Amino acid sequence: MSDAEPHIAKARESLVFARYALVGGYAEEAGRSAYMAAYHAAMAFIVSRTGKSPKTHSGARSEFGRLAREEPRISREQISLLGWSYELKNVADYEQGAAVSPAEAERAIEEAAHLVETISPLIGP
Repeated sequence: MSDAEPHIAKARESLVFARYALVGGYAEEAGRSAYMAAYHAAMAFIVSRTGKSPKTHSGARSEFGRLAREEPRISREQISLLGWSYELKNVADYEQGAAVSPAEAERAIEEAAHLVETISPLIGP
């Protein structure tokens, strides 16, 4: 098993929970878990390309953006997913007067699932 594969497994697990949370009416948890799925997919890609893991979420976002621009199978929309879905995580974790809508959570889940499926074959066996 490569060092990247556990990240893909965690991404898939986060997607399962995100879908479960959304069906249960917990849009904030769904949005947070969708972000974590995207984050772990990005980490898998980073580790597979560099052998290293960034220490922060912003470091992962930056490194993923840099590396993904060189990979034609990863779209610009997929690169931007980490940025806007991180805001869903922030709302869920810290905001008092804001909420994640079910539509936002559903979009994040769909896009995170697409990112996981795009990255999975790129990290090797």
